[in-house]
Amino acid sequence: MWKYLLIITFIAFHSSDAVLQSNADTLVLLDNLAIRETHSIFFKSLQDRGFKLTYKLADDSGLLLSRYGEYLYKNLIIFAPSVEEFGGELSVEKLAQFVDDGGNVLVAGSEQSGDALREFASECGFEIDEEGASVMDHLNYDVSDKGDHTTILTASKNLINSPTIVGKARSDAKRPLVYKGTGLLADKENSLVLQLLTAESTAYSYNPEQTIKDYPHAVGRNTLLIAALQARNNARVVFSGSLYFFSDDAFTNAVTYAQSGQSFKQSGNQDVANSISKWVFGENGALRVAAVKHHREGETQPPEQAYTITDPVVYSITIEELVEDKWQAFNANDVQLEFVRIDPFVRTTLKHIGGGRYQAKFKIPDVYGVYQFKVNYDRTGYTQLQSNVQVSVRPLEHTQYERFIPSAFPYYCSAFSMMIGVFLFSFVFLHFKDEPTPTSATKKGEGKKNQ
Repeated sequence: MWKYLLIITFIAFHSSDAVLQSNADTLVLLDNLAIRETHSIFFKSLQDRGFKLTYKLADDSGLLLSRYGEYLYKNLIIFAPSVEEFGGELSVEKLAQFVDDGGNVLVAGSEQSGDALREFASECGFEIDEEGASVMDHLNYDVSDKGDHTTILTASKNLINSPTIVGKARSDAKRPLVYKGTGLLADKENSLVLQLLTAESTAYSYNPEQTIKDYPHAVGRNTLLIAALQARNNARVVFSGSLYFFSDDAFTNAVTYAQSGQSFKQSGNQDVANSISKWVFGENGALRVAAVKHHREGETQPPEQAYTITDPVVYSITIEELVEDKWQAFNANDVQLEFVRIDPFVRTTLKHIGGGRYQAKFKIPDVYGVYQFKVNYDRTGYTQLQSNVQVSVRPLEHTQYERFIPSAFPYYCSAFSMMIGVFLFSFVFLHFKDEPTPTSATKKGEGKKNQ
């Protein structure tokens, strides 16, 4: 009887765990459950795209990301700016490990961002401005802001120039973006950090309740509003200094420039927020290698053992892009191929021949060894694409060498000219007879005879 109960309990436990893994692929951490209502449009857009959201408080004592070594969630949304310490088994170290293992994270802060978000931001290469600091712009702010001008407006042209990340929002510069929050700082030398949205040149980040005595940490275009990180394992993190940016009010309310009076029925926040969410959760900008082929020109299969030096080679690679949950042909004109043996011996741009297939034709160098066909495609907004195929290159066999090498003709001429010279010298030396010259004794004898 006890055995049957244990078996039933075991099955029920694992079946509930399986349901958790299948139904809760995105965890949403909130400061309070009211955020679920104030940001309902953004959450509904995720659900309409097939995301299954699990809402929990950021300080919930039962929080955990993984169980038995398996992650329960693929994506994580943190809309809890004021959290000082995560609850349960969740911590900044666990979040960093989640990203290292390929998880995607969307974070939104505010002027009162807690220590937990600050530590996680520093792990990702960002820095949140001091507590209480807000981004202010006394020339570009919304008419509804009658106080410190912290509800700023920034043009869509300040978005990163990458349609893969922000969609068509940058080209559609008619509607401004409304922002209310703190500023971010990022290391410009960090190639993994992307500056998605910056403020206008008249903005700065400082505590509005304090008199400005020191130079602000962020001024003008250096004031970063939304930043992103794409790790080397293609995990993505987006950090916004404003939770208000994703709110229903920011999506639906009309905005008006206080100085010029120019009015818009709606801001561009919703389109940008949806595009950024598609990118950070891997719906856009994902590439993969579908097929790789290489062979000698005039053949269809690679050689069984190795290529031979100076062989004409044809290399082709098929690249696909994930678009609306479907893999489609990827179109680009800047995919390059390197034929590498420690250093690249050949570097050429692949020609797009249609259907996501790229091709290059070249002659193998006159140096034998172990080579790699290497494609490393790393562009802003796309996952890093790598393809390495190792091949061997051998020297010519003795039956494959030309009988007379054109480059050796001078040596041939010198050898034959030496042979002809030796023959002529020998002929002259052997067949030319030199008559003896008369000596003094011979001359005396001839004189006596004459007497």
